[in-house]
Amino acid sequence: MKNNAWFYVFLTCFFELVWLYGFNVANSWWHWVIIIGFILIDFHFLPKACENLPTGTVYAVFAGVGTIGTVLMDVFLFGESFSMGKVLFIVILIVGVIGLNIADNKEEKEAV
Repeated sequence: MKNNAWFYVFLTCFFELVWLYGFNVANSWWHWVIIIGFILIDFHFLPKACENLPTGTVYAVFAGVGTIGTVLMDVFLFGESFSMGKVLFIVILIVGVIGLNIADNKEEKEAV
């Protein structure tokens, strides 16, 4: 069951990045209709992931991937600058997400 939940986390992260990309390239009303569709799909998978994983972990991964993905899209697709400060804070986000996952797994094992 948990493997399905991580697949839902992957899907919600993927669709989040798609609609975030859409925010940068949309220039007509029908683009926004498609973006809203991706947002709805995204928010369909987010609660599914929370059914079998701690909500804090799911949201941390979701927000972390969205933040890191947005920064990387800005740099590689839209020509923004990339600095050591951005690298540092991306690393901090990754460490935080991994730390939350480890803490949740530890609490789960102690409860059993």
